[in-house]
Amino acid sequence: MGDRLRLAVGVMGNATSLLLYAAPILTFSRVIRKKSTEEFSCFPYIIALLNCLLYTWYGLPVISYKWENFPLVTINGLGILLELSFIFIYFWFATAKAKMKVAGTFIFVVAIFTITAFTSAFVFHDHHHRKVFVGSVGLVASIAMYGSPLVVVKKVIKTKSVEYMPFYLSLFSFLASLLWMAYGLLGNDLFLASPNLVGCPLGLVQLVLYCKYRKNVFLEEQKTWDVEKNNDEKTKQLHVGIMMNGSTNINGKC
Repeated sequence: MGDRLRLAVGVMGNATSLLLYAAPILTFSRVIRKKSTEEFSCFPYIIALLNCLLYTWYGLPVISYKWENFPLVTINGLGILLELSFIFIYFWFATAKAKMKVAGTFIFVVAIFTITAFTSAFVFHDHHHRKVFVGSVGLVASIAMYGSPLVVVKKVIKTKSVEYMPFYLSLFSFLASLLWMAYGLLGNDLFLASPNLVGCPLGLVQLVLYCKYRKNVFLEEQKTWDVEKNNDEKTKQLHVGIMMNGSTNINGKC
């Protein structure tokens, strides 16, 4: 019964994590449309990539016992592909200065994963010590991933606007943290449960901030719409005026 419940929670965790990893699609469709990264940060996506790399490795039989953590491999493997896609799009439309920062952070993250993978595979010779080592590195990476939106949270509080803190990213982050915490506790795996003890409160904080400041976004959008509407009306009036003047001149010549 316990194993079935854990598997069911793992499947639900996979579903919410898929939605979490796919949530930035809306953000990056905006980046592509405007051909600019605006005020968005790439740091959360690079840290998320490190998290996916580490937990895919953690779930493989090299580290875990057989396929006891198979749900981790499936969802984090997909997460690697999505995060790489987002990073590539960001890098393509970023400024030269931002590209340097992204490249440096990306190389650093890949180096951390490579060192962790080689050390766990060749220095430690049993599953227990490998899980402890990779799980410890993954714990730090997960806390960094869940903590990375704090930069955006600071911006939200300062500007009183949630324009650059997508709602679905915050919602699915909270739900995924909740489910993976349950998955880890059911399997007595503290390396899976611990980081999500941090992720749950941080996700909840983001949702509370969104509910508090979301009205400001609607007001800004309404003001933008009113300005654009007024500009369109002025353009039409100017066009009508020009047409009337042209007609008067023609009649005068006749």
